[in-house]
Amino acid sequence: METKPLGKTDVTISAIGLGAMPLSLSGRPPESQAIEVIHRAIELGITLIDTADSYCRDEPDKHHNEQLIHKALQQYNGDISHITVATKGGLMRYHGNWTRNGNPDHLRQTIRTSFESLGGKKPIDVWQYHAPDSNYTIEESLTPAKEAVAAELIRFVGVSNFSVEQIKRARDVVEVVSVQNQYNPWHCQPEFDGVLEYCEQEGLTFLPWSPLGGSRRASSLTEIPVLAELAAEKSVSVYSVVLAWLRAKSTCIVPIPGASKTTSVEDSVRSVEVRLSDREVQQIDRGLG
Repeated sequence: METKPLGKTDVTISAIGLGAMPLSLSGRPPESQAIEVIHRAIELGITLIDTADSYCRDEPDKHHNEQLIHKALQQYNGDISHITVATKGGLMRYHGNWTRNGNPDHLRQTIRTSFESLGGKKPIDVWQYHAPDSNYTIEESLTPAKEAVAAELIRFVGVSNFSVEQIKRARDVVEVVSVQNQYNPWHCQPEFDGVLEYCEQEGLTFLPWSPLGGSRRASSLTEIPVLAELAAEKSVSVYSVVLAWLRAKSTCIVPIPGASKTTSVEDSVRSVEVRLSDREVQQIDRGLG
């Protein structure tokens, strides 16, 4: 598996990660299947697993995904010392809805619970502020992360759904290694809002969330002619083509496609071997436009 540095740290991560969210939402697979998915990802060389405290059904189910990942890692027979688990905090799941909560006291509490949910024996590898809350300043909401780094509850900090200005403000509070914003064939904003360029310049890892457009849109990728044609030419799935297209956009990009089946993980890993020429990337850009 190809690897990349995590930001400017000495940690390396796989060129593609596992988005674990589908393993914990409503309609999630049985726990045994979910653990099998995580184990298969590790077997295939994936070393980055993306989660969040809010990857669950609702508030009473909070931290389910983190606990699941910890259980899967504990049950894995091989070496897990190279696995990086990136979690997030700052979203609530009241009645299954997503709402922002940047209250510093809440974030202090959820960081502690995430630490415990992930085993409580070593710092959280990467903790990311899930989304800015307009009720609190960036500085207020990231102070708990700075405190948690000092207390060795968190090793590295990232941000999610942030603009360039917000990233800069975050970096004035605490060192930031990664940015996780939406980026897929229907949402190319990082190419135009300066975030992707800023990550490249500053050596930050960019983690596109929903790289295939989410469960509702992913199935329609086969209906986009340019993707279907390239997939047929290269004897891979359209999903592999899209992940390769994202990776071709910048060396700082590490997609984190979700999976609830081992076959999905296997397909995502195959995308790392797909090479797109500049002409093919431009073809896709035009075909999506």
